[in-house]
Amino acid sequence: MSTDAHSLTTEDIEFLERPLYGFLSVASGPTPPQPRPVWFEVTTEATIQLFTAPDSVKVSRLRSDPRASIVVAAPVGERERWVSVAGHTTVSPDGAHDLLSRLAARYWDLDDEGRAGDLAEMLAGEWLRITIEPETVRRYMM
Repeated sequence: MSTDAHSLTTEDIEFLERPLYGFLSVASGPTPPQPRPVWFEVTTEATIQLFTAPDSVKVSRLRSDPRASIVVAAPVGERERWVSVAGHTTVSPDGAHDLLSRLAARYWDLDDEGRAGDLAEMLAGEWLRITIEPETVRRYMM
C-alpha cells in the first residue's frame, strides 16, 4: 500500500476514469460508517464528484460534518487494486444534472430504451452534486 498525502497520480486517475463502483462513507460521529455504492467521476482538477438526492442521509450527515471517503476497487478477475480518497466535501445543486447525465452514459447503455427512460425520469427530479477534495489518497496495486 502507498500513500500520497494529497494527490491522485496519473495512474490513479486512469483507474478512476473506468466505470467502476465507488463505496462512499461519510463521517457520522460515533456511528460506524455505512458505505454505499455510488457512481462517481474524477474531475480535471483531480477531485471526486458524485450526485445524490437532496433528502439523502449522506447530505444531512455531510452538512453536520463534511468529511467523506470513497474506495474504488478493481473487479474480480483483475489483479488486485484499489484507490481510497478521503477529504472534505462540498454539496451543491450546481452541475448535478449534467453530472448525472454524464455518469448515466458512462454506466448504462442509453441506447436501451428502458435505461434512457430511467435517465429521463431521474433528470426530472432534484439532485445535488457532492465534491470530495482529496486530503489523503491511499492505493494498493499488486
